[in-house]
Amino acid sequence: MSDQIQFIVEKLNQEPFRKSYNLITFDSLESMQLLQLLNDVLGEIDPKHAVDIREELPEQTAKRMLTLLGILKYKPPGSVSDLSVFRQGLVTGSKPVIHPVLHWLLQRTNELKKRAYLARFLVKLEVPAEFLQDDMVADINKQYEELMEAFKNLHKECEQLKTSGLSTAEIRRDISAMEEEKDQLIKRVERLKKRVETVQNHQRMLEIARQLRLEKEREESLAQQKQEQKNQLFHAEQRLQRAQLQLKEMHHAVVDSKPESLMKKLEEEINFNSYLVTEKIPRELESKKNSAYFLQKVVAEPAMSQSDLHVLEIKINEVNAQMNQLIEKRMMKYEPIDSKFSLYRQQASIISRKKEAKAEELQAAKEEMSSMERQMLQKTSQAHELEGSEVLKGDEFKHYVNKLRSKNTFYKKKRLEIAEITAEHGILQRTEELLKQRHEAIQQQLQAIEDKKGISGYSYTQEELERVSAVKSEMDEMKGRTLDNMSEMVKKLNAMVAEKKASLAPVIKELRQLRQKCQELTQECDEKKIQYDSCAAGLESNRSALEQEVKGLLEECVQEESNYRYINCMKRNLEIQLQRAKEEMKAYVSSDPQERRRAIREQYTRMILEQENLGKKLREKQKVVRESHGPNMKQIKMWQDFEQLMECKRECFLKQQNQAAIGQVIQEGGKDRLVL
Repeated sequence: MSDQIQFIVEKLNQEPFRKSYNLITFDSLESMQLLQLLNDVLGEIDPKHAVDIREELPEQTAKRMLTLLGILKYKPPGSVSDLSVFRQGLVTGSKPVIHPVLHWLLQRTNELKKRAYLARFLVKLEVPAEFLQDDMVADINKQYEELMEAFKNLHKECEQLKTSGLSTAEIRRDISAMEEEKDQLIKRVERLKKRVETVQNHQRMLEIARQLRLEKEREESLAQQKQEQKNQLFHAEQRLQRAQLQLKEMHHAVVDSKPESLMKKLEEEINFNSYLVTEKIPRELESKKNSAYFLQKVVAEPAMSQSDLHVLEIKINEVNAQMNQLIEKRMMKYEPIDSKFSLYRQQASIISRKKEAKAEELQAAKEEMSSMERQMLQKTSQAHELEGSEVLKGDEFKHYVNKLRSKNTFYKKKRLEIAEITAEHGILQRTEELLKQRHEAIQQQLQAIEDKKGISGYSYTQEELERVSAVKSEMDEMKGRTLDNMSEMVKKLNAMVAEKKASLAPVIKELRQLRQKCQELTQECDEKKIQYDSCAAGLESNRSALEQEVKGLLEECVQEESNYRYINCMKRNLEIQLQRAKEEMKAYVSSDPQERRRAIREQYTRMILEQENLGKKLREKQKVVRESHGPNMKQIKMWQDFEQLMECKRECFLKQQNQAAIGQVIQEGGKDRLVL
């Protein structure tokens, strides 16, 4: 109790109360002062309760406080019968009642503030049923409930934003960083403007650069639209191919078909499907259930050792032998009529097995056919992507092969012609090289002869004079022809200009009017373009907001799907655990002792008994070891000392032998010297 009062005093001395109490002054407060203090704390949680209790009746004060405590979900100590005592103590300001309330309120003030704030909007007003019969009251009540739900959603979003880590300080830091970056960019733009101003026609160049940027952005958007259109076209072509393939299949199926054949096919399919539904699938399902049941029983069984498995194998062999003996006895006791029935039974079983095998083969063939159709569609789409044309079939493919063969022969013929032309070209090149060499040799001989005669360069000069004279004669002829042509051309041009002037006069008048109209239309186009740009910007902002909203909803959908899958998995696990618990309970309650031995409780009981017996044995062994530990350690010490003593004796013996051998060698050496 003293800790509780000390906590209350510490909290009241802090913000926002600042009461400056100590344990003595707080304990000496009167009932009215204690009630006013409780009211001040409640007023801090909910400002509507910040009133002076002297201005209202005690019943109103108690009712107001009890209502707020009920909203805050305060549970008075004690049972339900003590509620009247709690209300009486709250009215009279009893310390045993008010101190726990103050302690509870001061422990969780922030949480209670939030709860009181939400209570103003989420505490539903109960409207009597007879008033809800009025349509207007029912509509207003419905709007009230919808607004309450909207407030709940908005409050959840607000709390998520608060806890998402985006604090105001971080946002301010981001804004300041962005403003600094903006200032740097402005400075860079100003420096670039100053650098560009020295260039001639910089305004025109800037305008051209802006137009280039706009055209590039437009080109990118057009390329993206083109790619999207290509994808849509590709998907549409794929759908068309699938539809054409289905149409061809339907045509092939309908060709040479009659109502009787179609009915026969439908009857075969119906018989096959009915056989699958009524016989094959239920039998497989039953076998799967039996195998699952046996597997569950095997899982529930305790772990078996190799000896247990050996015993089970022996039992299985014995049971099989007994079954074989019983079958032989039964066959020996059969009468001829029964033997005939057995023959029919065997035939029926053989036919049923064949029927099952054929049904499985048919099912596998259908699956293989569907997989081959999927592969064919995939290969067709791949071929369409690579070549841009459809895959040829039947006569079209044969025609295509014949066409390729004719092209191949034509290609071979042209290749031979190219080889002949290449060989002839090589021969002509070689001939040209030989003639050039001979020409150079003759020129050198001619130059040597001119040097001998003293007229070097004569042939070159003569060739140049001939070439110049030929060029001059050609130029003279061209000048003459050019002058005649120019005079005729001038006459023709003058006549054409006069004709064009006469014909263009009315057109020029119309052109002036059209120019004026063009200027007006250009001005109107600019205004419309400005309106379009503003509208497009607004739509783009709306689109981006909608995209963000859709993205958030998709993420929420994915999260809800993952939660749904997780809950389903947990549900399955709980169902399995519940099934195991039911089986355990069934086995434990069963009257069969063998079935009870399989219960997990019995198994764990046996294991606990085994472990307890093992623990008893180990404790007895530990006791024996503790009792013999001292003598054993003493004996070990004696053996160690004995070992050291023997080791010391061995070393002394070895040293003595070494000294004796050395002395013998010295004596033999002295004898040898005496003999010498």
